Amino acid sequence: MNSLAGKIAIVTGAGRGIGKAVASNLAECGCRVILTARTLAQLEQVQQEISTSGREAIAIAADLTRDDEVQQLVEQSQQRLGAPDILINNAGWGKRAPVVKVPREDLDQTLRLNLRAPMILARSFVPRMIEKGEGAVINIGSISGKTGEPNGAAYSASKFGLIGFTQSLYEEVREYGIKVAVILPGFVDTPLIPPNRQLDRSKMIQTADVAQTVRYILASAPTCCPVEITLRPQKSPYR
Repeated sequence: MNSLAGKIAIVTGAGRGIGKAVASNLAECGCRVILTARTLAQLEQVQQEISTSGREAIAIAADLTRDDEVQQLVEQSQQRLGAPDILINNAGWGKRAPVVKVPREDLDQTLRLNLRAPMILARSFVPRMIEKGEGAVINIGSISGKTGEPNGAAYSASKFGLIGFTQSLYEEVREYGIKVAVILPGFVDTPLIPPNRQLDRSKMIQTADVAQTVRYILASAPTCCPVEITLRPQKSPYR
């Protein structure tokens, strides 16, 4: 995209962590930002911070595992700000447990939020991007989508699936000038990483690093699309 000024961007999981950093960064670039997550209070705090800097953002609370709330999000977004030019699928969830012990509801929650929701949102917003002849869908995946690990099967499977979804959607819409990409970070210093892990958080990837990568994708030339970018900590965070 030549300029982000005036573009409408929707960021899921925007109340904290990577989503907050991406939303704030896009607002700084002149995007009008739709913030969404389950917790309205967190969204309103981010909205206030963006508004204080003279930028525009609205907050819409939604549980992306619920079809009725996803539909309300789509409708309210278009009514209040307009059809998004940029979709950032960042919301994610995962709970560590062996496959034989993981509760079925945790399996469903992980797959619905991490994989199904990005597909439903793309299905809702991409048609308008096709009409405009430009747009972007950027999925925040994980290095766990490249290599499985014990006690993380559902999370890893959802992130493997997100890569496949990204590749397929890219092939479907590339001729319309729509960029589709997935970012695969390693350990990022966010609340998703529990404090009891033996990790040096100062050596983790920072949320601003992911936000900068989103900017890089959006700024890429119209003749290319960085479909998959892996981010690894420069130095090992293991103690």
